[in-house]
Amino acid sequence: MTAPSPLNLGVLVSGAGTNLQAILDAIDAGSLNAQVKVVISNRPGVPALERARKAGVAAVTISHKDFVDRTAFDHALVRTLHKADVNWVALAGFMRVLTPEFLGAYPGRIINIHPSLLPAFPGMDAQKQAFDYGVKLTGCTVHFVDHGVDSGRIIAQRAVPVEDGDDLAALAARIHTAEHALLVEVLREIAAGRVLPFAG
Repeated sequence: MTAPSPLNLGVLVSGAGTNLQAILDAIDAGSLNAQVKVVISNRPGVPALERARKAGVAAVTISHKDFVDRTAFDHALVRTLHKADVNWVALAGFMRVLTPEFLGAYPGRIINIHPSLLPAFPGMDAQKQAFDYGVKLTGCTVHFVDHGVDSGRIIAQRAVPVEDGDDLAALAARIHTAEHALLVEVLREIAAGRVLPFAG
């Protein structure tokens, strides 16, 4: 029986790239059967791009500010991903809402990591939303991306308790650590064929 082919990943980023680093580290350690074919940022000069370069991965900046609308921007993203022979896309701190143009190019093959237990606290500043609300349990979610904001089918979640004496920074740091592990775990499941593309 032949071994499964590695995932050809495109990773979209907007900032520090710590979730990207978790993916790169897992690949380097041999615990994730994947190749990051290209990393694309909508913001120039972010640390995620340097992380990609250090790993020998193509690092591309496509600024959304250079396009007349979101569809034109997404068309440029898709063109770059296709050139890199990407077959799955991971959003790792990518702060843009995708259009039907993008979703149609990779139906059921786009995943996102979000720092809350969806459907609670979607959108921006999820950790702060949860902290301000006073919840005792929050966490992170990996989900398929659909036309809504953090509304796609949930693949996996990891709970993070809010501890006595927590401030927002401490809570956010623990959620971030959980994100790194959960995103890699889901990608392993995809690579093994246990999570299949979802276009429903």
